Amino acid sequence: MKGLPPRIRPLVCVAALAATLTLPVSGAAATRPDAAREIQTATEHAGFAVQADNLNLVHLHLQHAINCLTGPKGPGFDSPAGDPCQGQGNGALTDFTGNAREKRILKQAFRLARTGVHVDQYVPAHDVAEAVQSLLREAQPAPAPAASRK
Repeated sequence: MKGLPPRIRPLVCVAALAATLTLPVSGAAATRPDAAREIQTATEHAGFAVQADNLNLVHLHLQHAINCLTGPKGPGFDSPAGDPCQGQGNGALTDFTGNAREKRILKQAFRLARTGVHVDQYVPAHDVAEAVQSLLREAQPAPAPAASRK
């Protein structure tokens, strides 16, 4: 700091402090599992599969949903397809801690999506994508209630 003009030194200190405060405390903090976010991302990709205009895109987005549900170490994970949930956790099926009914729905969506990526005709694959999206919407955890104001 000795080589900096006196008027610039406080700005450098503030910038350094701001940069330090934005860093995660540990690597684990940056990748804390977030099943709700993984389910949301899987639901979005099931929706992209529904909107797809060709079979390859239906398959790709169903695979993205699978990857979010199973996580990188789970069955059916396909790394070359891409992982839209990277950094969100270990897969919604692993990270989910909600009720048994929602967990069962997640498993159904996962199994159905795995079937969907093997359907070789557009219309039936599209129908599977709609069913997967519907199941995932049903499995999404309810938002936390807003804090009441006094």
